[in-house]
Amino acid sequence: MSAASLHGHHDGTPPIPRTQDAVAAALPPAQRMEFYREMGEADDTTIGGVLRRWWLRAELYRDPEGDRIHTAVRSGTAPGTPASAVLRRLKNR
Repeated sequence: MSAASLHGHHDGTPPIPRTQDAVAAALPPAQRMEFYREMGEADDTTIGGVLRRWWLRAELYRDPEGDRIHTAVRSGTAPGTPASAVLRRLKNR
């Protein structure tokens, strides 16, 4: 058994740098303007979260399996337990 590396992808490519310019460059053009809009509206308490969320999206867009994974998550057919179900269980303890 192997685990995904924290320092790159399963195919050996390094992750996208977590900078605004690198994330913007990695996004499809249709997503880039939304990224810039959200970054421009973020304040000092939210900008890190905005960058992190879009960095994850950029990584997903770059993954050749990304479309399949995204479709499975949105349709509810991805393996695993949804975070909302886990949180409900924890709340009911």
